[in-house]
Amino acid sequence: MDRKTDDYIVRATAASGQIRAFAATTRNLVEDARAAHNTSPVVTAALGRLLTAGTMMGAMMKGRDDLLTLQIRGNGPMKGITVTAGSPDEETGMVSVKGYALVPDVIMPARVYPETNGQKRKLNVGGVIGIGVLSVIKDMGLKDPYVGQVALQTGEIAEDLTYYFATSEQVPSSVGLGVLMEKDNTVKQAGGFIIQLMPFADDAVVAGLEERLKSMPSVTTLLDEGRSPEEILEYVLGDIDKINDTIPVRFFCNCNKSRVEKALISIGKKELDDIIKDGKDIELRCHFCNKAYNFTLDEVKKIRARL
Repeated sequence: MDRKTDDYIVRATAASGQIRAFAATTRNLVEDARAAHNTSPVVTAALGRLLTAGTMMGAMMKGRDDLLTLQIRGNGPMKGITVTAGSPDEETGMVSVKGYALVPDVIMPARVYPETNGQKRKLNVGGVIGIGVLSVIKDMGLKDPYVGQVALQTGEIAEDLTYYFATSEQVPSSVGLGVLMEKDNTVKQAGGFIIQLMPFADDAVVAGLEERLKSMPSVTTLLDEGRSPEEILEYVLGDIDKINDTIPVRFFCNCNKSRVEKALISIGKKELDDIIKDGKDIELRCHFCNKAYNFTLDEVKKIRARL
């Protein structure tokens, strides 16, 4: 696959520090996730949006071992998505993200939106998610993780995260996310932004930002025009105080056979006995990256003996 440009996030401030902002281009990592899970176009769009949000929210975390989990559960045919992201790596500065959909191959007709000249078709992300709950879990090394939970407002993910920030974290925010597919169902563009107002933002700054957000085109339109994350923020914010960081991002899973073995142990003695009784080797797959791990019958017997 042609990797095009590298995936990255920019973190910036505007309006004399009254606004903090993040923007990302994530085409490569969303394509990597699509290829790993063989997702349908509408599931790719849903998973890609949440992965993109995960990269930016991971970049907000400070601790070296902080871990963010975004989880959507809905009554739609996809049933849900789980995404995890770490804070920027101390050595590389990179944010790694991984995720999966519970039902990766859902097919659903596109939504049709009336426009001035004809009609516009969009992947029906809200339809495959349905009515449900968004959970944000932050493990920051404390006794208990922080858990914020809100009812899904639209299932379109960006609007749901906007609602989450306002209600659970009391931070007025605007979230934009988008995934654009090629005709061969690979990912053409992916990215997004998170704009947040500081508590001391004055009314004129708030009003100006609201006006610009109302009139701006979609994230995928801006990306498809060739705009970088920096240019997207300039489009949304006008003048930027400064770009604070440029953070590389990637789809990466740290699974290995030892970790998967722990999952095998957790199923219990009876299930292991049933596997041994069948007399066959087994294959287990990592939920997050779909990598397969094979366990021979002898390996299963040794695991059972340790129990």
